[in-house]
Amino acid sequence: MSSKFIQRVAYACGTFGHDVFYMMLGSYFMIFVTSNLFNSTDAEGKLQDAYMIGVVTTIILVLRVGELLIDPFIGNMIDKTKTRWGKFKPWVLVGGVVGAVCLAILFTDFGGAAITNPMTYLIGFAIVYLIMDVFYSAKDVAIWSMIPALSFDSREREVTATYARIGSVFGAQLVTVMVMPLVLFFSINQNGGAGDPHGWFAFACIGGAISVIGAIILGIGTKEEQSALRENKEETGFSDVFKVLSQNDQLMWIAFTYLIYGLGANIVNNFNLYYFIYILGDSTQFSFLGIINVVIGLAAVALFPTLTKKFSRRGLFFVSISIMIIALIFYAFAGKSVMMTLFAAGLFALPQPLIFLVVLMTITDTVEYGQLKLGHRDEALVLCVRPLIDKLSGAITSAMVGYTAVWVGMVSGATADSISADGVLHFKLIMFAAPVILIVIAGLFYRAKVKLTEGEHERIVKELESKWADMNK
Repeated sequence: MSSKFIQRVAYACGTFGHDVFYMMLGSYFMIFVTSNLFNSTDAEGKLQDAYMIGVVTTIILVLRVGELLIDPFIGNMIDKTKTRWGKFKPWVLVGGVVGAVCLAILFTDFGGAAITNPMTYLIGFAIVYLIMDVFYSAKDVAIWSMIPALSFDSREREVTATYARIGSVFGAQLVTVMVMPLVLFFSINQNGGAGDPHGWFAFACIGGAISVIGAIILGIGTKEEQSALRENKEETGFSDVFKVLSQNDQLMWIAFTYLIYGLGANIVNNFNLYYFIYILGDSTQFSFLGIINVVIGLAAVALFPTLTKKFSRRGLFFVSISIMIIALIFYAFAGKSVMMTLFAAGLFALPQPLIFLVVLMTITDTVEYGQLKLGHRDEALVLCVRPLIDKLSGAITSAMVGYTAVWVGMVSGATADSISADGVLHFKLIMFAAPVILIVIAGLFYRAKVKLTEGEHERIVKELESKWADMNK
């Protein structure tokens, strides 16, 4: 068994655990907040519940958007890190442990303070969430910034990223498969299929432990490749962080495209479980969607190197968003049909790992694009942009989920039978119409502005190697 294969598998284990954490936080934490954290039974209490859900949602939005300003500096600090274990692994390990502990705390009512002392709860929640988000960001930036440190060849990067994405797809969809069985198994009260706080806390603890184990395996099994091209001619100071990012035009355009696309995709992904609970009226069917997504997601990712050869990254991007738009049309008309819902939701999920890899590979290649253009190399700083965009789109869509859930009545105590026809209509407009518009806009920007192809990157690397050789004669 080759050392390269072992390294790829270890890296995939790290991304597996990382996406378990990401899915728990990005897709299911708001379900806990809206269906379990505040659960009064009287009319006055329900008004207070709606108010608290709104405040928590706003805190998450403000903290995550504000924390985006910190991410580039985290990337800059990672670029400057020098340890015997490399520059990335210490951040992955520490971020994994601190993030997991904080996540488990967030899936509680802080010892009853959420009901008995709302202000104390909100202050404590904001502090813990901010700590979790900062350390999660450090881990996220570090784990995905390792790819350009492992190889300079675009094709080899695609293979490594394919292994990594197989791990992350499996981790993310395993959460979809296990979320409701785990929550309901550990719950004392089934709560209309949404579970209770005991079940959600157990779910958070198990997922956090998986995330930490994955980080440890990555730390043991990976090693950065040393190369002269990885030595910056000069360090990027804190004052130059945003200047470096803004001057890398291809990085900025792919980032903007990914943000618009991510808003559309995340709206649907974050509302899927709501659809099963409050439209279909059967949350137990949600696990089947997870199983479907595991199979098709792993197949799609495994085929990524082949598909990019056949279509190129650019062609694959357009094919993928076309499939997603078709899937949303089917999904919008699925109604209470379980089979149609599973088919449409699975079809929508099918191209998402491919788009992720197209974006990740393009952003990775902008490391050398920026190095040639600006005269120095900033791996983690450049690669921090992708998780930064994920967090921004996740923050906005989480806020939309929280506000929409309150607006249409999908809160604690509600069932599929209690949601009004107007509520269902408003929910579907947000879940389906808005994403179609956003995904189309993303495709138009990609077509017009993103020009960094595989061939162009190969030319850039050759030019860099030639310049470096001339400088060291």
